[in-house]
Amino acid sequence: MARHGKKYRAAAALLETGHRYPIGEACELLPKVSIAKFDATVEAHLRLGIDPRHADQLVRGTVVLPHGTGRNLRVIVFAQGEKAVEALRAGADEVGGEDLVKKIDDGWLDFDVAIATPDLMGLVGRLGKKLGPRGLMPNPKSGTVTFDIERAVAEVKSGRIEFKVDRAGIVHAPVGRASFTPDQLQANVATLVDAINRAKPSGAKGTYLRTLTLAPTMGPGVHVDIPSALAAAQA
Repeated sequence: MARHGKKYRAAAALLETGHRYPIGEACELLPKVSIAKFDATVEAHLRLGIDPRHADQLVRGTVVLPHGTGRNLRVIVFAQGEKAVEALRAGADEVGGEDLVKKIDDGWLDFDVAIATPDLMGLVGRLGKKLGPRGLMPNPKSGTVTFDIERAVAEVKSGRIEFKVDRAGIVHAPVGRASFTPDQLQANVATLVDAINRAKPSGAKGTYLRTLTLAPTMGPGVHVDIPSALAAAQA
């Protein structure tokens, strides 16, 4: 196995092995353990007590982080007529119908989120092979297929993220940047954990929220005490 570099080992030395930090302490430690020279993204990794092989135990949803993710997301909207005007008014970066479908079909993918009105999904469906594997396909479950275009665009621009459990039963989601204040990170993490807790499937047995780790793009992860995160969400 490859050995970690000197900076990583120095950052890891700041953490107590096996200790689960209260969320406030964890968020104060994150900027200190980030070893990147850039403003690193902070991700939450939450292991759930579910079996994702069963359809009744899948966990998926969206949540608006109170302080956003620190990224300026490029949003495109498949809409026509009044809904296209509504999308532009809300701040969409690109709006269209057949023309936008053709542009993407020709290879353009310079965007982060795609939203569509339900009446255009028959047209957008042609892009399934291009958008699906990249997680960019509009989907009613993630709130990206809707007639409420103005709200959808505004939420994405202000910090709405989608969370979805992977095959290993873990949810990975961005919760901010290393430059965020501890209070901002805490609020974002608590909001995410609360949303995932509320999305608990009826088929889940035993302990649902098992472990929570916060980690910068480059640097060791900080293990978090989950009850403290849930308590912060209720505060």
